[in-house]
Amino acid sequence: MAPNTDQDAPIQTQNVNLNQQPIDCNPLHMHPYESIGSAILPVTFDGIGYKSWRRGVLRALSMKNKLGFINRKVAKPNGDDDTFALWEICDDMVTSWILNSLSKDLSDSLQYVNNARELWNELEYRYDQTNGAKLYQLQREINDLTQGYLDITGYYTKIKKIWEEISTLDTNSQCTCLCTRGGKTKRHKAEQDRRIIQFVMGLNVVYTVIQDIILMMNPLPTMAQAFSILSQEERQREVKPHN
Repeated sequence: MAPNTDQDAPIQTQNVNLNQQPIDCNPLHMHPYESIGSAILPVTFDGIGYKSWRRGVLRALSMKNKLGFINRKVAKPNGDDDTFALWEICDDMVTSWILNSLSKDLSDSLQYVNNARELWNELEYRYDQTNGAKLYQLQREINDLTQGYLDITGYYTKIKKIWEEISTLDTNSQCTCLCTRGGKTKRHKAEQDRRIIQFVMGLNVVYTVIQDIILMMNPLPTMAQAFSILSQEERQREVKPHN
């Protein structure tokens, strides 16, 4: 599990000394293949799915031994310290990695932050909200979501990101009890059925027939099965298009 970076948690800073640590274990060490234009995640964050994106960034920075630049565990040296210039280089690199993992609109609005820690705090303040207003916004967004110009994969990916963020924010929906009569399994199945219905309701009208077939199945298929059925139908339409 990635170290906790919450602002309210007590944090012990450490002064880094290059002469006291192995090079590979030193947070001020930069690998030759790392550059300011590198992206640490394959998918950019566009304002949706913050929790998942946050976990990915923390995991990536942990692998690069650079978490200390956003959780204050690698303290900024004094200006006359031998490691000051190297610290600034590493901090600028971490800042660039995070900015490169954001969509262009978000990145442009955060270009003038002073360091990686300030950038991380700003993102936490903007998107790490576990309140009713955020849940309301996500629920409105998913209710209005339709396939539109997206293909099946793109539509599923978009709606799944919103589902994941709602699940993360809505702690009341997360069952932690020890059910002995299958109650937890039934609740999970009911939630999956609700998502299936929500998913097929947003499909384009060309999928009306296959939509009815899916909804008439008893029991309703899993999300993976529904996605497979729709993907197959999409491929068939590409080979033999219908009016």
